[in-house]
Amino acid sequence: MSAVWYECKVKYRKTDETGGQKVLTEPYLVDALSYTEAEKRMHEEMAAYTSEEFKITAIKVANYAEIHPFENADRWFKSKITLVAYDEESGKERKTSMYMLVQANDVREAFDNTLHVMKNTMGEYSIPAISETAIMDVFPYFSGEEGEAEMLERFNTLKASKPEKAVEIVDHMEFETAVEE
Repeated sequence: MSAVWYECKVKYRKTDETGGQKVLTEPYLVDALSYTEAEKRMHEEMAAYTSEEFKITAIKVANYAEIHPFENADRWFKSKITLVAYDEESGKERKTSMYMLVQANDVREAFDNTLHVMKNTMGEYSIPAISETAIMDVFPYFSGEEGEAEMLERFNTLKASKPEKAVEIVDHMEFETAVEE
């Protein structure tokens, strides 16, 4: 079963460094089966995060095909991936877009992390857009069954890890050019 991600906006009071209180509305991403479960899980997660009173002001389905956490990164970026397929019957090129949420520190790192995620893709693709999101944190669903503990540990490890640096590939292929007569 594929994951359905819900973006939940949470409004709460936060005490800043000077001791003053400020009302914030921040978006969070939660993996759930329904709006009701998303609200319930968000209440559980936020209860552990803040002792102050909070209110969930909005819940909507997020349009992310995949979520990729990386270590030593604190911001989330939305990467638009355009997959290119060729229709053999009509001979036309068909493009399909999908969105990934990638954790990084800046746009360049988000681009590198997106390339890292897509490195084993067999088809042709392009990355037409990467933008920073306001998402504060991501809460995936783990049932607690055997094997899920390893998945949770892996998710949290990835969330806290740094990807390998992308190796620049130099094309050494040479083509003979036709000599004009």
